[in-house]
Amino acid sequence: MTAFRLGLTGSIGMGKSTTAAMFAEKGIPVWDADAAVHRLYAPGGAAVAPLAALCPDAAGPNGIDRSVLKEWIAETPSALAQIEAVVHPLVAADRDRFAAETVSDIAVFDIPLLFEKGTEAQMDATLLVTAPPALQRARVLARPGMTESQFRLILSRQMPDAEKRARATHIVETLSPDQTRAYVIALIAHIRSLQEASNA
Repeated sequence: MTAFRLGLTGSIGMGKSTTAAMFAEKGIPVWDADAAVHRLYAPGGAAVAPLAALCPDAAGPNGIDRSVLKEWIAETPSALAQIEAVVHPLVAADRDRFAAETVSDIAVFDIPLLFEKGTEAQMDATLLVTAPPALQRARVLARPGMTESQFRLILSRQMPDAEKRARATHIVETLSPDQTRAYVIALIAHIRSLQEASNA
């Protein structure tokens, strides 16, 4: 049986990682885009050699050094596009492999740039994790080393929450862990009821 693909997304500080963990707690397999990139950048990862060819200084005994890539991106206008041309196909292949190997009725795909990159077209439905702006800001600025200017820069690179709300199939406001967990449980039941109806 092919798993129902639920694309999970949300801007920084909205509670996406916490929500993804709640699906995992309920036995739903979760693919994490950020974790996939870490695997690709680690020693022996598929992105190491091609990225080292682009930016030799970024390669070392620990794989690819993201801080060096960031410096290269800051100095070279075309760097980000070159990196994405290498990494995005490898991430997509990792995602497809996960989907092919998943033996579950539902699979969650935790993708920060789900709408920005058009990946929602490969999903059966999407879930947007959101929160009021003041709560989002408080969560992000509580992170070690985070500054107001860094927060604003990250936000500027992400699609506005209002636009994501307009695109999402499902939306959950992460005001409290209990409320979010209750929503996750209800959504899993809803998706399974849809599957039962389509298979009837």
